[in-house]
Amino acid sequence: MKVDVKICGLTRAEDMEACAVSGVRWVGLVFHSASPRFVRPEQAARLHEAIASPSAGGPLRVGLFVRPTHEQIAAVLERIPLDILQLYTDEATAFTLKEQAGRPVWLARGVAQQHDLPVSKAMDGYVIEAPAQKGDTRPGGLGRVFDWTLTRQWQAPAPWLLAGGLTPDNVSEAVRVSCAQAVDVSSGVEEAPGIKSALLIEKFVKNSQKKACTRKE
Repeated sequence: MKVDVKICGLTRAEDMEACAVSGVRWVGLVFHSASPRFVRPEQAARLHEAIASPSAGGPLRVGLFVRPTHEQIAAVLERIPLDILQLYTDEATAFTLKEQAGRPVWLARGVAQQHDLPVSKAMDGYVIEAPAQKGDTRPGGLGRVFDWTLTRQWQAPAPWLLAGGLTPDNVSEAVRVSCAQAVDVSSGVEEAPGIKSALLIEKFVKNSQKKACTRKE
C-alpha cells in the first residue's frame, strides 16, 4: 500500500518544486508567527504559484494555524486557495472554523498514551505527533518522536498522518511499527530551519515506501 507524504514548513519556491518532482501529496505552509517557517499570506501566494495546482496534478496545499480566528484564516484564503486547514486548537473550535471556512480540517493531536488517540469523527483527519512539553514555545512534534506502537491497533475515526521526529533514516521503520498510511515531516528534511533539501525530500519519499505495516508479529 502506498504511503502518502506531506512536507511541511515550506518557505522557498525551489523546495515546493522539489516536493512536486518527488510526488509529495501535500505541501504545508505555516501561518504561525512564532515558527521559523512562518510565511505571510503574500509569500504563501507566491509559493502556491510556483508549482502546478492540485487540479493540474500538483500537491494539495495545507495551511497550518495555531489557535486561529476565523478572520485570520479568511485573510489567508483571500490570497491562496488552501485545500486543507491543519489546526492546533480544541475540537469544538476546530469544528466551528471548519464550518466557517468551508475547508476540510485536520486536527493536530499530541499523543503520549493510548487514551490520547482521537475517537471523534467530527474532523476530516488528524495529525498524530509527540505531545507538547513544558517550556515549548510552539505546538507540534518539534522533532520529537513518540511511541509508535500506540497507533498499531488504533481504529482511527478518520484518515491520519504520523508526524514528529521523522527523518529519511527512520521513516520506513516508523511506517512499519505505527501502521501509518501517511507521514508528515518538516525539520527532518531540512538543511536549516525552513530551508529544505531536495535530496532529503527525495530520500524521505523513497524510504517511506520501503516497509509495510505488519499488525501481527
